[in-house]
Amino acid sequence: MTLRVGLLGYGTAGRVFHAPLIATTPGLRLDAVVTRDPQRRAQAQADHPDARVVDDADHLWRAADQLDLVVVAAPNRQHVPLARAAVAAGLPVVVDKPLAPTGAQGRALLADAETAGVPLTVFQNRRWDGDYRTVCRLVEAGELGRVTRFESRFERWRPTIKPGWRESGAPDDAGGALFDLGAHLIDQAVHLFGPVEHVYAEVDRRRPGAEVDDDAFVALTHAGGVRSHLWTGAVTAQSGPRFRVLGDRAAYTSWGLDPQEAALRAGRRPDEPGWGAVDPQRYGRLGADDDLRAVPTEPGRYPDFYAQVATALRDGTPMPVDPADAVAVVELIELAHEAAAQGLTLPVPPLR
Repeated sequence: MTLRVGLLGYGTAGRVFHAPLIATTPGLRLDAVVTRDPQRRAQAQADHPDARVVDDADHLWRAADQLDLVVVAAPNRQHVPLARAAVAAGLPVVVDKPLAPTGAQGRALLADAETAGVPLTVFQNRRWDGDYRTVCRLVEAGELGRVTRFESRFERWRPTIKPGWRESGAPDDAGGALFDLGAHLIDQAVHLFGPVEHVYAEVDRRRPGAEVDDDAFVALTHAGGVRSHLWTGAVTAQSGPRFRVLGDRAAYTSWGLDPQEAALRAGRRPDEPGWGAVDPQRYGRLGADDDLRAVPTEPGRYPDFYAQVATALRDGTPMPVDPADAVAVVELIELAHEAAAQGLTLPVPPLR
């Protein structure tokens, strides 16, 4: 059975990430795209000529029986309203990260979905980065021994402020570095090392006129004893290692970004041979002191996200990302902002 998908939004998230992944996933069909922008409407029609392009999500809600899944790839302030509308229409929904501007809004959305019995998941695609998959493999295999510190970075050199909602200081826009790439950093750390007990953060606005954070460091103390040190920002002229993971037996260090985003931006298709592969010259190094060896990087597998969504909707298996994880990420971002403002290390409140 082919599942019909409606995509809400055709900006970077919708056009670069979601649409190509949906269109190349067996068992899914991109049936509808919602965007008001005339240029994006034309682009969507050119990219996906078999999909209908409409200018308002109400078109989808009025004919909800013609769809099997909705993907919310609109700006952050629209994530919760559009996801709630999908739930009210009885449609399973994928929400781009961050799930919500606040943890309270995220929890309310999850409660709505649970009450309605509607599946909901969040596009934390960086769980399928090849370098992160490699770290997971090494940690789970015990190659590092007992892990003590996890260092992770998403750093960019974008010193000029660009117009758009991502640079808006309005709280509902959930703009800034922590809500953007920081959401991936925190999700990866918690996904790998479990619940967090304490949060410390340094959050700054470095560019003149910036309304949102563009330089951030977050330290998480996990219940299991691992300390995660996470960096993100737009004013990093030279990037540090993407990952440096320290254990009592060995360490692993890797540089550079997973190639899947660049490939998608270049128009490559996720179903082409060799998707997500990393050049051996970019393999990370495992070992201690000067005794190091190159470790093959696992291929990146963004297509697995929507493949798991399709399986979940057909067979009733779990969705690829528990939305409660995404709420926890938002709450940790909120706590990081609070810790930075107070200059304190703050405890994570008990689960509600």
